Amino acid sequence: MASPSKSSAKTTTAAPGKSKAAKDTAAPAKAAVSKSTPKSPDRPSTEFTLFAPEAKEVLLTGEFCDWVGEGCRMRRFKDGSWKKSLKLKPGRYEYRFVVDGHWWTDPENPQRQSNPFGQDNSVVTIP
Repeated sequence: MASPSKSSAKTTTAAPGKSKAAKDTAAPAKAAVSKSTPKSPDRPSTEFTLFAPEAKEVLLTGEFCDWVGEGCRMRRFKDGSWKKSLKLKPGRYEYRFVVDGHWWTDPENPQRQSNPFGQDNSVVTIP
């Protein structure tokens, strides 16, 4: 049985070599993409966050990586959250998390699209 989770996707801009880490709480949060204006011609980063404290491994996969099963490995934080930042081109992307081998739709993201496997993919739009 999957443990309660919290996830989100947001767009942020960080100076090269610096990361932006946001604290997560145990309460579910809505997945969102927040807009920011980059200070350089680089694309802003989109940070995906999932709260899954009991997970041993969390991957992020979706259209941005051609749904590769190995996906993008997410980094675990002491508070039980998992994070991964990607620089995505503007557009609409479907994605899912793979938690200890099980596919999870972002539980708090209301933007969803049915997939051919009878489940929903989460959707994030990058302006």
